Amino acid sequence: MLDILTEDPRPGVVLIHLAGKLVMGPEAASLEAIVNGRLDSGARHLVFNLAGVKQIDSTGIGRFISSYNRLMQVEGTLGMAAAPTVVRQSFRVTRLDTVFKFYDTVVEAMDAIPA
Repeated sequence: MLDILTEDPRPGVVLIHLAGKLVMGPEAASLEAIVNGRLDSGARHLVFNLAGVKQIDSTGIGRFISSYNRLMQVEGTLGMAAAPTVVRQSFRVTRLDTVFKFYDTVVEAMDAIPA
């Protein structure tokens, strides 16, 4: 199961808190729907708080790739915050840790967003 909670800390910025397993299934699909809805509504910067993610598979990683590609089309940014070791390792193995920007904390990720 994956819990998803969104916040709008400032205009154009969405903070998405994830907790649980980001794996193949309806929960991963709901994340993509939430991201697409927010981008369609004008958001241009996403920060994912990954502190609560316990497991991730290729489908979960694919959801981040999809989000990243959508953001690049609108010149937006995507930050990955507070990722546990298991999540960071999944991105490291696929060499996607060189594509995504990882931050130790949500505050650091939020501070990196252009004003």
